Amino acid sequence: MRNRNQPIAVEGYPFIGLFAFITLVFGLLDWGFFTFIFFLLTLFSVYFFRNPERLVPNEPNALVAPADGKVVFVGEVREERFLKDETLKVSIFMNVFNVHVNRFPLSGKVLDSYYSKGKYLNASLDKASIENEQSGLLIEAEGGQKLLCVQIAGLVARRIVSYPEVGDSLERGDRYGLIRFGSRVDLYLPKNTDVKLRVGDKTVGGETIVGYFQ
Repeated sequence: MRNRNQPIAVEGYPFIGLFAFITLVFGLLDWGFFTFIFFLLTLFSVYFFRNPERLVPNEPNALVAPADGKVVFVGEVREERFLKDETLKVSIFMNVFNVHVNRFPLSGKVLDSYYSKGKYLNASLDKASIENEQSGLLIEAEGGQKLLCVQIAGLVARRIVSYPEVGDSLERGDRYGLIRFGSRVDLYLPKNTDVKLRVGDKTVGGETIVGYFQ
């Protein structure tokens, strides 16, 4: 990801710059109420697009959470697009207050990718995995295991950013994309993965261990 070490994700610069400029204009016009409102929007944009460093665990066969948020689904489903097999699906919902920079769940290579237009349903709903706009990466781990990592737009989110291209190799915990303003990430894992998360658990992207490959 091109803004790997910057404290603010570059995708936020246009929003921060716009709101800061409007704040300045209203301030010069001495329109106190609007100056205050757009000052708050500037601060929120800085907060939303924060891009913190994370301590990535160095455990063999461990998968880390691709996003900050709350686990809303853990269970067996059949994935038909790439894996064409029964999988363990783990879904993490990000609200507008979570860090929205997404992280690679494991060290591996991008074998394939897709982008699909769709709806903007509440991303916490299970049907959002099927009906919403989304972008997915098929990843092969260093041990040969394959998984699918899918970024899903939400009720407010209208832009998915995913930088890796087919053939790229990334390390576990690397920043690889972002979804603006509330969204979801789904992981489709081999059925024998030892998943440690349960519905309701909170995750920290790049740090929380989702589970272990067997």
